[in-house]
Amino acid sequence: QVKLVESGGGSVQPGGALRLSCSAFGSKFSINAMGWYRQAPGREREWVARITSSGRTMYIDAVKGRFTISRDGDKNTVYLQMNDLKLEDTAVYHCNSAPYSEYAWGQGAQVTVSE
Repeated sequence: QVKLVESGGGSVQPGGALRLSCSAFGSKFSINAMGWYRQAPGREREWVARITSSGRTMYIDAVKGRFTISRDGDKNTVYLQMNDLKLEDTAVYHCNSAPYSEYAWGQGAQVTVSE
């Protein structure tokens, strides 16, 4: 049983930055590709970024150049550095395995970008 715990969300103005963390309990991350997903109000959850066990990263076009995903296998933690945040980045952010979400979803981290 894997438990995912996200943290680091908050409220910022456009152009601001936040760093999200996701810790996994009950499994070792290093054997899985992990990803960050987000769900905005009234919209379906979408994949945002993922990182393979070898460190290769991929992003959706909307966040390329602004978001950076990284991982620390020793700490069983995945991070998402979000810079130059935009209004449309407002969502609840979750982590999970990627490209297929194999684990139960955690509570997520609320990110609100507003003027």
